[in-house]
Amino acid sequence: MDNFQIFTSMRYDPLLLRAPSRGFTDIGWNQNPSPFYMLDLHRDRMLRAATHWNWKAAVAAISGEDGLERLHVFLRSVTSQLGDGPSRLMIILAQDGTLDHQISSLPGTYLNNLFPGYLPGPDPEKPVEVGERIPPMQDPIYQILLDGQKTSRSEFTHYKTTSRDMYNNARKRSQLSPGDMKEVLLINDEGHIMEGTISTPYFWREGKWVTPPVSKRFDSSHGSGGNDGVTRRWALERNLAVEQVVFADSLVDGEECWISNGLRGFIAGTVRLHEYTLSSTPQRSY
Repeated sequence: MDNFQIFTSMRYDPLLLRAPSRGFTDIGWNQNPSPFYMLDLHRDRMLRAATHWNWKAAVAAISGEDGLERLHVFLRSVTSQLGDGPSRLMIILAQDGTLDHQISSLPGTYLNNLFPGYLPGPDPEKPVEVGERIPPMQDPIYQILLDGQKTSRSEFTHYKTTSRDMYNNARKRSQLSPGDMKEVLLINDEGHIMEGTISTPYFWREGKWVTPPVSKRFDSSHGSGGNDGVTRRWALERNLAVEQVVFADSLVDGEECWISNGLRGFIAGTVRLHEYTLSSTPQRSY
């Protein structure tokens, strides 16, 4: 498949400029006031994809400190007329290194949902050790559904591109509409949770939050097969979660979970299995 582009979806939000003065620390790119949420991690994910497909001009365009600054200048230019509210930035990278963008509206959220100090566990008898860290708000709560068909690992599930039929079809099967407070989890051929259609999921297992493993580079036989998303990387680097295989048949109706992405940060979820009809999920092997 040649007719595709690499992209990433980023939150633009002037509220982010206040994060350092509000006491948020160890937050990465946004420690120095910036309205672009985790900009450096978005650049990194696009660079990994461009490197995988050997898009030399694209790699050159965004590599190193010069490439990051070039992207930063581009974003400052395209957002210069935006108001004080948040916006969704779709940043598109073509094979020839050309950058493009789309802008749309985005709801507000809390700074502690963008930069949580920890994710609250569902078991009150086994609290996460938190110190002075600030948890995210558990509002809203999304319904987390399971797709009724399997999705095979591919380059287009590992890297974020405009080739998204597998995600769009999963959302159609669950009859999701834009704006619904719902997410659908993809399941790979081994019966493992891969990822959400627009988010990274986190599940409470043995006293810790876990997220499906992702290989450093695309590998058709290792990892869950999903994206190494920007908020996923941010959470793993700060020990909010660890990687672990999550079997689809281990999920329980009503269990609490979290999802995250580069637009809305971290969102509370509840697993709903009443529409789950995947009949060919294999039994676990140990």
